[in-house]
Amino acid sequence: MAQSSTTIRSAASHKATITGTVISFSQTGTEYKINSSNTTTHSLGNYAQYDLITVSGSANNNNTFTVKSVATNGSYIIVEETVTTESAGASVSLAHVGFVTAKYQGDGYYSQIDGVHTVAYHVSAGSVTAANNFNGSIKMQGSLATTPTEDDWFDIADTTFTADTSTSVSSYNFTGNFVWVRAKCYNWTTASSSVTKILYNH
Repeated sequence: MAQSSTTIRSAASHKATITGTVISFSQTGTEYKINSSNTTTHSLGNYAQYDLITVSGSANNNNTFTVKSVATNGSYIIVEETVTTESAGASVSLAHVGFVTAKYQGDGYYSQIDGVHTVAYHVSAGSVTAANNFNGSIKMQGSLATTPTEDDWFDIADTTFTADTSTSVSSYNFTGNFVWVRAKCYNWTTASSSVTKILYNH
């Protein structure tokens, strides 16, 4: 029977930047939140788990954060990385710059010895309208941890695709006894572009 690939990411579209003076940051124990006090004009509900959000204009939290969960009413997102408590008031921007996928088993998970993996990135490209063409980068990351945190992921060499506005499919083979793998999309700014899908096989 022929092998079938795993879709580790289905279609993803770029999301608009949110800017305003209603954004604050809070910490409760090990739970880190980015909050909006006005969900009518600055709802955070359009974000999703695994989105990458770059903060700018903040006094203490200018960084890129990985979304862990989103409040159903759009009033906050919980992020994986540490935030410093900061009240609203400054003009803070939240820019959607990409995503990571969920984790998927690598050959090391099954104690397989060949370690061969293949990934294919499918993105929007070839449009005469520049905003419709994906302009970011995508790479694979691996982990040897049984239950990885953000600090456990490392980049896998020779798996990085950087958009050239004309290539819509790019594939890579990589070798290693990774317990887990995931894809990371980053530096993505074109408003109307998309990642169509990411396929993985091993």
